[in-house]
Amino acid sequence: MRQIQFILAVFCTSLIVISVAVATEKTADKPVDPQALMEIYTKLATPGEPHKLLASLTGSWTTQTKEWMHPQEPFMQSTGFAEITMLLDGRFLQQRITGSMHGKPFSAIWTVVYDNLLQRYISTWIDTMSTQIFTMEGTAGADGKTITFTGQHAEIGGGQMTHRAIWKIVDGNLQEFVMYGAHHGGQEVKMLETIYVRK
Repeated sequence: MRQIQFILAVFCTSLIVISVAVATEKTADKPVDPQALMEIYTKLATPGEPHKLLASLTGSWTTQTKEWMHPQEPFMQSTGFAEITMLLDGRFLQQRITGSMHGKPFSAIWTVVYDNLLQRYISTWIDTMSTQIFTMEGTAGADGKTITFTGQHAEIGGGQMTHRAIWKIVDGNLQEFVMYGAHHGGQEVKMLETIYVRK
């Protein structure tokens, strides 16, 4: 264990040294103060208000999901559960989800972070129905609690399917997640709607 901690410490230190060297090279006419750069990194690594919002969701939730295979067909409805935790001292939200999709049981892990450097939300999704990692990026609306994500993934037969998702954190006991998609740049249609209620 100590050996792993030592290796990680060496790696992080090397990363900082390399970053300082690159920053110094890019601003050769204006040398970067390593201490000032370290202070910037420390600030960027500190959880802020968006992370506090994510942390307010920790706990157990029940889910009610509607999914549309085709916009002209009736939706399929299912129930499930989500266990939400914060990882790495409140920096990353993780949802471990169980339920059903397309009539089959599935499990998924949804991770969300607010990236202080990029100033936007980043999410990754993995599940038992594929071997892909689905990523999206998003920004919050004026209320700070309605986050709109966009992303895309490869489709069978080639091309990309684009997605737009709206995640509304109504309050500490209720969330709404709606996803839209468009095949090969076609018309966007509603694909999924999930309501989270705290257990």
